[in-house]
Amino acid sequence: MENSSDNVAAAAAISTPAAMDVEATPAPPRQPPVQFAQKPNFRPLKAHEISDGQIQFRKVSVPPHRYTPLKKSWLEIYTPIYEEMKIDIRMNLKARRVELKTRADTPDVSNLQKCADFVHAFMLGFDIIDAVALLRMDELYVESFEIKDVKTLRGEHLSRAIGRLSGKGGKTKFAIENATRTRIVIADTKIHILGSFANIKVARDSLCSLILGSPAAKVYSKLRAVSARLAERF
Repeated sequence: MENSSDNVAAAAAISTPAAMDVEATPAPPRQPPVQFAQKPNFRPLKAHEISDGQIQFRKVSVPPHRYTPLKKSWLEIYTPIYEEMKIDIRMNLKARRVELKTRADTPDVSNLQKCADFVHAFMLGFDIIDAVALLRMDELYVESFEIKDVKTLRGEHLSRAIGRLSGKGGKTKFAIENATRTRIVIADTKIHILGSFANIKVARDSLCSLILGSPAAKVYSKLRAVSARLAERF
């Protein structure tokens, strides 16, 4: 019996240090956190860098009846284009057109197209105060159509349609402009509208109703409802 108890005690003595050794095993070292690559931060390209250093041009033709207004307002057109938009501009007298081109310090390549739209709007007959909004704001467009696109009219019928569009002293045209926040130019049988997409649609619908023969009072009432809806949306 004593031998068996001694054996048990010896076995316990042998097993105890082994158990202690297992518990004292050091934990594996912690892995350092994974470093993910940072998102690259590239500076915006300039106009001359986008086109591989090539200069981009735009040319806007000048109709004969806009020569004198262009000469009188040249400084008002030149100043915002050259100083603010950083676009070179000149008048080519031989080819009868305004030429625009990018410079090395042009901040944005879209400035060239904005300037071309601005000059084109002036050639269509818009005032500089209204046309310059094309430089200042995005989402502005110029839409053009003719009376014959809506309805084929000739002679006195055409003259009366143009009279309905303008109204007495331009009253109808001004009412449509103020209600829809657009600018309208009526040049003979051509109509040009400057504004945002939604506002141009409302103004165009009103003008088409007048061309088709609707009385001005009916167009005014419809405009009031539509302009109230537009005001709620904005």
